[in-house]
Amino acid sequence: MPIAIHAGQSLNRRQLLVRSAATCAVAGLGSLARPYLSRAADRPLITSGIQSGDVSADSAVIWARADRPSRMLVECSAGEDFKTIIGSASADALPASDFTSKVLLGGLPSGQDIFYRVRFESIDERGLAGETQVGHFRTAPATRSNVSFAWSGDTTGQGWGIDESRGGMRTYRTMLDNRPDFFIHSGDHIYADCPVERELKLPDGGVWRNIVTEEKSVVAQTLAEFRGNYKYNWLDPNFHAFHAAVPLFAQWDDHEVTNDWAPVGTADETGYAEDGSSLLVARARRAFHEFMPMRARPAQEDGRIYRKISYGPLLDVFMIDMRSYRDSTFNKRDDRSDTCILGPAQLAWLKRELVSSDATWKVIAADMPIGLISEDAIALGDGPPERREHEIADLLSFLKRAGIRNVVWLTADMHYTAAHHYDPNRAAFQDFEPFWEFVSGPLHAGTWAPAPLDNTFGPKAMFQKGCSGENLAPCFGMQFFGRVDIDGKTEVMTVTLKDVDNRDLWSVDIEPRPDARPGQIMAQHI
Repeated sequence: MPIAIHAGQSLNRRQLLVRSAATCAVAGLGSLARPYLSRAADRPLITSGIQSGDVSADSAVIWARADRPSRMLVECSAGEDFKTIIGSASADALPASDFTSKVLLGGLPSGQDIFYRVRFESIDERGLAGETQVGHFRTAPATRSNVSFAWSGDTTGQGWGIDESRGGMRTYRTMLDNRPDFFIHSGDHIYADCPVERELKLPDGGVWRNIVTEEKSVVAQTLAEFRGNYKYNWLDPNFHAFHAAVPLFAQWDDHEVTNDWAPVGTADETGYAEDGSSLLVARARRAFHEFMPMRARPAQEDGRIYRKISYGPLLDVFMIDMRSYRDSTFNKRDDRSDTCILGPAQLAWLKRELVSSDATWKVIAADMPIGLISEDAIALGDGPPERREHEIADLLSFLKRAGIRNVVWLTADMHYTAAHHYDPNRAAFQDFEPFWEFVSGPLHAGTWAPAPLDNTFGPKAMFQKGCSGENLAPCFGMQFFGRVDIDGKTEVMTVTLKDVDNRDLWSVDIEPRPDARPGQIMAQHI
């Protein structure tokens, strides 16, 4: 892709303004913002907003969706006035991808606020273009600088869709007010298996009134229905504004496909491919990749979600996939030795990348927690490692043996928020060093009560907040996200659990420890 690069100017952090984030259209800003304005009905329009993702020190992915076949044109600048264009790229939006399009902007200055603008141009007639929308991202720093990011998961679950009279998806607006450098969505971007009805009764006698679309009114089975689930979220102004202003690091969990799915054992009424794989999973995976601003993978890694994203010398983020390679649908207690939740290839990759990481902090972004008892996850109850716990035990003991420290786990999935500290002195399995795991969510879904912990890896709930029952509606205020701040001077990581009203519920400062790596780790140990 053609990319034009020039030196960019530096912006003061306080100058950051993405006023209405993606919903504002601009005019009169260079060639990109002066489209040919006649024949308005023929001009391609942006639908479903714009977003950036997988941001590094010198590049970012830009995503948008058009309403017809067209060409996406992207320009970026270090100034909100776009006087100097420092990067540009284009890509087609075609029916095969439901008119979604992505480009990779490269050669960008590190540690800087970057503004980008997007429009779609007619493929048949050059210069016939639609509106322009403006977004923002911040490239990763090249030096030890402050880093701030948020994480959560679980959007539009349990039938709780967009109720405009209740402010829509308010947690996204609250997170935008926090101005994080990026956002990790820990999975369940959609609930493909949870249709939204027009009205739902609330326990206080009130009525929740959803925006309803045809594709979101049924359990998703077709590719169009999976795509429709993603398009539904873009109808919310808070969601729309947040994603234009904050880069997304995306992973998935079960509800992007169906509840508690696994490659083996998931019933698929729509049929199977010749190799026995689920057509439902294939459609869901395709829609996920179409709508997420993720970097393209090599052909031999088509569809892979796990990856490392480096965000400067203080932070590496390891996005793992606990769905695509698991052994079966449910984690039933037995002594089988071939069970897994990461799979051999992904586990080996994670070990290699952790060994090679020079970042102070290594964040493992997991779509499920380690120590919460669940037949769909890892923990089965008190005692030594069983089934999927063997993979986690192997990884934790590897980290200890390799002298890799400052590993923090972030996750969602449980529909409440919690801070778990794992310690071998409390554990049935003791060959590891203490570590933290933080749970947050839901962003916009039903809230649940805290789940029990098992003692296999010695977790202790230092804080937890949920509801007393299950599926409490978002309007009752128990929607959660987490914020992480890393100090550029001290390298201390501060983790704060927050709610939809931006209240700090609980916080901890974690001091970094020097790695204790005993020289080069031999390949056979990995």
